[in-house]
Amino acid sequence: MTALISFHNNTLGRLEMTSGWLTPTLARVVFAATLLVYYWNSATTKLGSGILGFLFPSDGAYVQIFPKAMEAVSYDSSQLGFSYWVIAVAGTWAEFLLPALILVGLLSRLAALGMIGFVWVQTIVDVTGHGAALGSFFTAAPNVLDQRTLWTFVLLVIVINGAGPLSVDRALHVK
Repeated sequence: MTALISFHNNTLGRLEMTSGWLTPTLARVVFAATLLVYYWNSATTKLGSGILGFLFPSDGAYVQIFPKAMEAVSYDSSQLGFSYWVIAVAGTWAEFLLPALILVGLLSRLAALGMIGFVWVQTIVDVTGHGAALGSFFTAAPNVLDQRTLWTFVLLVIVINGAGPLSVDRALHVK
């Protein structure tokens, strides 16, 4: 048993020395591999037409973000007020900018914190507006709650540890 414990401590203990750079770097790689394109594709569905599409969200943006409000106005986004426009534009920009900041490692802690907020607002909209079942922990089948918790965990690694050595933050000496 002593030999096993010694082997464990010597072999796996070396991983602990790499956690300062390996964990945040892997968290950013996992985010890029699993969520970056998901959010960018989602954001492109919200852009309006033309060169100023980033200022004038598509009707689809309003349907995705405000499903019940759009239903109430017969899917005519022109009937929604200014605050709806501000939220739709901010949400669209956030879907582009926050993942991009995490990807390059610029202001990564703040970007990851913003993404955590975004993920849970998205979850609330999915459940209350689109009728998705939230689910619960410790069940046999994965569900929305499980999925979003894992996303949050990856982002929390970045909030806690920063972006790692291969980042703009490190080049700029941002903590």
